[in-house]
Order: sequence, then C-alpha cells, then structure tokens
Amino acid sequence: MELKLAIVQPDIIWEDIDANLHALSIKLEGIEADVDAVILPELFTTGFTMRSRELAEGMDGKSISWMQMTSDRYGCVIAGSLIIGHQDTYFNRFIWMEPGGRITMYDKRHLFSISGEDEHYSCGQSNTITEINTFRVRPLICYDLRFPVWSRNTGAYDLLLYVANWPAVRRDVWISLLKARAIENQAFVIGVNRVGRDGMGIEYSGDSLAYNAKGQIIASLPVREEGVKVVDLSLQELMEFRQKFPVWKDADEFEIKD
Repeated sequence: MELKLAIVQPDIIWEDIDANLHALSIKLEGIEADVDAVILPELFTTGFTMRSRELAEGMDGKSISWMQMTSDRYGCVIAGSLIIGHQDTYFNRFIWMEPGGRITMYDKRHLFSISGEDEHYSCGQSNTITEINTFRVRPLICYDLRFPVWSRNTGAYDLLLYVANWPAVRRDVWISLLKARAIENQAFVIGVNRVGRDGMGIEYSGDSLAYNAKGQIIASLPVREEGVKVVDLSLQELMEFRQKFPVWKDADEFEIKD
C-alpha cells in the first residue's frame, strides 16, 4: 500500500508541442528511482493557450502516442493535461496513461472565464476516479482548486491530484488552497505546476507541493526552478489517521447539480 510518484515541474515552451515532448523526454531520463507514476502539469505540451482550435490534437495524436510510448518504456503511469479536440469541440483534458495503453480521462470542469477559457474550451460534466497500488485517485485541473464542493471527498478517494498553470501572482492562494483541500478531505493532495513565463507574459513560480491529510508538506520543489521530485505515499498511514480522527463521520450530505 505504498505509492511512489515523480512530480515534474517544467518551463513549458509556448505553443510548441514537439519541443515540449522532446524536453520532457530528456527530463524523464534523469529520474533514477522506479516510480509508479509521473505527473506533468496542465497543458504540458503548449502552455495555457487559448488557441485551442489551432493546437488541439485527437486521442490518436502525437502527444497521446508519446504518453503511451513513454508509459510503456518506463513501466509507469504518465499523467497530465492536453488540448484535445473532437468535432469542433475542445477540452482541457487530463490523461492518465497506463502501460499497455489503458487511459482514464477527466475534462476540466471549471473554466477560467477571466482569461476567456470558457470561450475556447468546453467544460467537463463529471468527476473521475482511477486506481493505482490500491490508492484511489481523483484528478482535477488548476481552477478546479477554487471550488471545494467539486472536490469534496465522500470516501471515494485517497489522493487528490491537481495539475496546473497557476500564475506566480496568486501563489499564496495556490499554497493555501492545496493545504485546505488536504485537511478538509482527509486525503493526500498533490499540486503540480509549471515555472517560467508564457507567451502572454504571465509568470509561474512552480510551488509544486505534496501534502498529507494533516495539511503537512511532505514534498516540494524549488520556487521558480525546473525540477523533478519523487514522493512516497503510504495508504496505511492515511487509513490509520482517518480511523484515529474520523471527522468524515460528521460531514454534511450534499448534491451537485448542473
């Protein structure tokens, strides 16, 4: 009941799919430990662009092929979000690629209307749970972090995973909300962000972090620096804490309506 993850914090090359895939291939070669999954940021092949129509790929595109090839090569899950298009509809889609080609998908629910994301992408309609090493994992994307009801744990998951392009100007919010999600959901929470400056001049500080269910940081990457961090999670540790401090028993019932 152990899970070993590699968190990758890159400087994404603006709107250049081939260059990003090449750069990530080099980074992954440097991971010395055998890991169960590699987690990449939101829109890791393009950056947070609104040119969804021009840069979208299909589920048979080069990025999906790269994820499958890389997953098979290293014998681990490769995960992150991409621009995926289908019949003039475009999604910011999280892909969880397992060795052998099995895919779990999640389409970003909360689109960042302040930047016009809702004008260039369609929102997802449902949550997703996947499993690895007996851990139940819920993937979410960036702006989803601000909406706690959408991520509320009703006993369905053990790890809440956020991939993001979260700007440096709001880094305190990122750090605070990741911690809050861990505490309120009694789950491990990992946030994977990028660094650098994108084509719109927006800066990213990284601050990729892993929290335990007590809200304690158990892994972090340097601010404003590219890097890879391996983090070990213990399901037994989580279960023992939930039994010792069972706040979930007093949680309110709720219903999400579209």
